[in-house]
Amino acid sequence: MQSLQKVIEILDLEEIEKNHYRATSPNEGWQRVYGGQVIGQALVAASRTVEAARHAHSLHGYFLRAGDTSVPILYKVDRLRDGRSFTTRRVDAIQQGRTIFSMLISFQVLEDGLMHQFPMPDAPDPDTLMDEDELRREQSKEWPEELRDSYSTSSAIQVRQVDPMDMLNPAPSAPVQLCWMKTREELPDDPRLHQCVLAYLSDWSLLDTATRPHAISFLQDNVQVASLDHAMWFHRPFRADEWLLYAQDSPASSGARGYNRGLIYNRAGELVASATQEGLMRLHDS
Repeated sequence: MQSLQKVIEILDLEEIEKNHYRATSPNEGWQRVYGGQVIGQALVAASRTVEAARHAHSLHGYFLRAGDTSVPILYKVDRLRDGRSFTTRRVDAIQQGRTIFSMLISFQVLEDGLMHQFPMPDAPDPDTLMDEDELRREQSKEWPEELRDSYSTSSAIQVRQVDPMDMLNPAPSAPVQLCWMKTREELPDDPRLHQCVLAYLSDWSLLDTATRPHAISFLQDNVQVASLDHAMWFHRPFRADEWLLYAQDSPASSGARGYNRGLIYNRAGELVASATQEGLMRLHDS
């Protein structure tokens, strides 16, 4: 539950030599590194090796091992291609000599072209919805003390769910969810920072969509959930410190995996980004 400055610091990698960057993780009591953090940091590392006139338009990553919050992460960038319009990078995140995450990112010069999009779904105004931090603090009054402590402070990210669920005691619901999200404070104007922050945000609730029909949550002792892969496309410029609507659905789950999709709109109804993710959803004997 970091301050925004802490999130920016997490995304500000240390260059230790050409194409190699080092990052650390906040220690907030969770056993694993948050997946959105690794996605955002990998995008930062790749962006550092690409000229400023080119912006990421797509990324595709695989989570290979759980990240350890107590160990620094090394990001190694391979400069696969520098073309006239497109640039391609591969980034491997490494801890203790083992790759925990690998991602391909494609960058493009800005170009004009044909345009269309799905319309933004109807959603209540974010100002009419409860902030997720406030909601979790209210819900956690009935939770075990060790879980209450993790939700006792405010995060750098504002999330407002249209149809929130109780993470510890969920009820079955349709595999869809809408939420508004943005940073709690204003960000610098750097467009690449806004992309990296949105990549960080995009993992916040996506996997939860597939758990909804089954009334399960990662807070339950007999449930194991983890992101397996993550893909994202950036369609047009946006600001991550202004309200964005994340429209998510889960078309299918099987084989202990849940498949999830998300469309991200600004308040003007413009589709600014899309994401997909498959995640592990495994039940254990209680």
